[in-house]
Amino acid sequence: MSVLGGLLRAGSSFCHSAGVLLNSVRTISTGTCCRIRMHGIPKPKVVDRWNEKRSMYGVYDNIGILGEFKAHPKDLIIAPCWLKGFRGNELQRAIRKKKMVGDRMMTLDRHNLEKRIRFLYRRFNRAGKHR
Repeated sequence: MSVLGGLLRAGSSFCHSAGVLLNSVRTISTGTCCRIRMHGIPKPKVVDRWNEKRSMYGVYDNIGILGEFKAHPKDLIIAPCWLKGFRGNELQRAIRKKKMVGDRMMTLDRHNLEKRIRFLYRRFNRAGKHR
């Protein structure tokens, strides 16, 4: 009998402790879904006013005034011939490079350029702005 009494007491204490755990887990809802986190005012960004891009802004503006408009600023840029004064995307740039220097390129470089052109052509046709 003592064994049965011990089991009953252990079972009742287990059920009581499980009930206490379940009651402690329950939360009371106030109707709001989540708390709004409030942060302090963000600190202002530290901006370098004399970085390379800002310091070189307007460098070629006086070429026309001092040079009697004989030279265009794009003629003074030191860059490959297919990039001077060019505006466009990567596909257009690669096609322009192939047209201008493709016959003088090494075999592997030309092959890689043509692979890149094929990839970009498919990509722009499948998911371009015009779609």
